[in-house]
Amino acid sequence: MIDVISPDLKSTLKRLKLGPLLDTLPDRLTLARQQKIPHQDFLLMILTDEVSRRDGISAQLRAQRAHLDPDQQLESWDPSSNVHYDLELWTELCSLRFLEAAAHVAIVGPVGVGKTFLAHALGNIACRRGHTVLACRADRLLKSLRHARLDNTHEAELRKILAVDLLIIDDFGLDAMDTLESRDAFEIFTERHRQGSIIVTSNRGPDEWLATFADPVRAQAAIDRFTSNAYDLVIEGESYRARQKPSLTRAPKSGPRSRRRR
Repeated sequence: MIDVISPDLKSTLKRLKLGPLLDTLPDRLTLARQQKIPHQDFLLMILTDEVSRRDGISAQLRAQRAHLDPDQQLESWDPSSNVHYDLELWTELCSLRFLEAAAHVAIVGPVGVGKTFLAHALGNIACRRGHTVLACRADRLLKSLRHARLDNTHEAELRKILAVDLLIIDDFGLDAMDTLESRDAFEIFTERHRQGSIIVTSNRGPDEWLATFADPVRAQAAIDRFTSNAYDLVIEGESYRARQKPSLTRAPKSGPRSRRRR
């Protein structure tokens, strides 16, 4: 027997912005009747359903605002891949204790081994736990700050970058930076020192980043602050991207006109 929800109850729930409860309420009522669940426990059960739903939506919105790849989740990582890294350290990073301590993470390794995937996976975990995150490729981040100087919004843009709990900078140290870019990189690294966490992915180790700065003094100061408070996750192995390559045996997740982010 399926419980019928009265129009008055439906209207009241909607006025209280609890309309989504109507999707599961009949099943919950049936369960409560069968198991003779006390009224207080029943109320807790349906409200817990709503809290979980809202938490899920909030996490999804935070991940979207952070520009995180929704496909790059911890549970989506293929453990059979021929990629090697310190599993004990990775487990520690997934606990997000580094984020609570305002520590940093350097994810270093050759092209294609999954550095961005693991960084975004940590970002998605952080979003699910209520943290604010921003993920951006290094060249785009510095370009946005350069453009912000043209319309006098540079300070506001920089504050937005510094305000998040976790900043993910992808592909850092690939190109040489000019004077303005070096200054912005210096500001980001120094202002977030022990104030907020940064995850940096790079094909080069931190000892090679010095040559990419235009100002060696600022470079040394920024890199020293970062490395002195950073975990180093070194990844080695074969390209992980081969496992994401489309094939006849792996159906695409969306329509033929969509483009999947790599």
